[in-house]
Amino acid sequence: QVQLVESGGGLVQPGGSLTLSCTPSGLTLNDYSIGWFRHAPGKEREVVSCISSSDSSTYYAESKKGQFTISRDSAKNTVYLHLGSLKPEDTAVYYCAVVHEPSGTGLCVAGNGMDYWGKGTLVTVSD
Repeated sequence: QVQLVESGGGLVQPGGSLTLSCTPSGLTLNDYSIGWFRHAPGKEREVVSCISSSDSSTYYAESKKGQFTISRDSAKNTVYLHLGSLKPEDTAVYYCAVVHEPSGTGLCVAGNGMDYWGKGTLVTVSD
């Protein structure tokens, strides 16, 4: 049974940073794209960033370029999302998800046909 386990969420002050991690069990991240999505109260779920395990290509939502950084440690079979310069509007539940995608991140960015989802980790940005 495949499970994606996210960690690293929490309460942080505006301007602070967090690093989220996503580690799958029962799945090796080869030929998969891994994405981070978020769902804020009253808003639709949105894709934040994706990374390809095959060609290491990445995608960022336009508003998050330069603020968030996605990375992958193949030895640990883990994907990270560093959240920098956090703002109250970044408050959301952050989910990681994977989709079988031999190259690129197109399927991940579309977000509709992800193969597996984690349960999410809450990030709260507040004083």
